[in-house]
Amino acid sequence: MPAGKPPRRTRPEPAAEGDAAIITWEEVGRTHRVRNGVYHRAGRLVSLLTDFGRINPCYPDVASEDGETISYTGEGRRGDQHLSPGNRALLDAVESGHAVPLFNKLGVGRWQLTGLWRVAAAEHRYDERERRMLWRFTLRRVDSSQ
Repeated sequence: MPAGKPPRRTRPEPAAEGDAAIITWEEVGRTHRVRNGVYHRAGRLVSLLTDFGRINPCYPDVASEDGETISYTGEGRRGDQHLSPGNRALLDAVESGHAVPLFNKLGVGRWQLTGLWRVAAAEHRYDERERRMLWRFTLRRVDSSQ
């Protein structure tokens, strides 16, 4: 990409605190040990992946303009999304209130840690654009002073 030209974005990325470093998949894998977007162990949510629908349009995650909330799409690539183990872990995280890291895929081998997030709400509804039932989870950024 030519110097001075900003990268083209089709969806907003969450605001990062300072200039977040670009990290490799190997670095992401120290925390997020699977290739799917939702990583959980023993039913407890551990970490999340996103690309804000740029690479995988079937997961149309969207950040608010201020970058403090994200509408995160549950797991399930095709057809209606059900209460799979990953979606159950996200739903349970609403009650537990624990924070998890969210990694944003920028391109092949290029990732960014967007910070820690809490799952604040969950909704299972029909999405007209996707023409299927989706789990939508509201993520809220955790203040770094907490």
